[in-house]
Amino acid sequence: MIQDESLVLVCIFPELRDAEIARLFGWYRIPLRNSPKVVSVDALAFYQPKNFGKNGGRIMHYAKVRGHELTTRKELLRDEPEHPHANEEYFKIQIGELESLPAPIVSGPWKRFSFFYTTGEHLKSAQNLSDLIIRNEERLILWKTLRERAAKDQVYQVNLPELPISNDMLLKILGLSNL
Repeated sequence: MIQDESLVLVCIFPELRDAEIARLFGWYRIPLRNSPKVVSVDALAFYQPKNFGKNGGRIMHYAKVRGHELTTRKELLRDEPEHPHANEEYFKIQIGELESLPAPIVSGPWKRFSFFYTTGEHLKSAQNLSDLIIRNEERLILWKTLRERAAKDQVYQVNLPELPISNDMLLKILGLSNL
């Protein structure tokens, strides 16, 4: 089971194929151009959109992160060499086995998001996506953790500003600006 203090990146399985790749091959892809500021996290939680049918609009699984590397889409999806984004850079996040949450986390009133950070504690207790949001003084702890991870990241350099920064800027960097 995931630890309470684990840093979790909530992300999306855009298609059923992505869920199968994660389950069978143990990796998830994130386009560098759309990636969150820090990908050195402990786990990924996977939101399944409405196109997943009766299992859509919820998070049912998470996986522990084993590592990550920067590569191209062409290297990741070799059956699509002519794809318009084939030569673009992607993060390949190596993950462990998909683990089921005790109960699904439903979307509730949320309409759209790309990525956001939460903790293992929030992931284990959330009933809807809003419950995953880091609030108040916990945001400063999350910010400090992200700065430390960014400083250690070997794949690429991320320069996160020193505190204090505005609350709006902090929310944007944490991926919470769409709330």
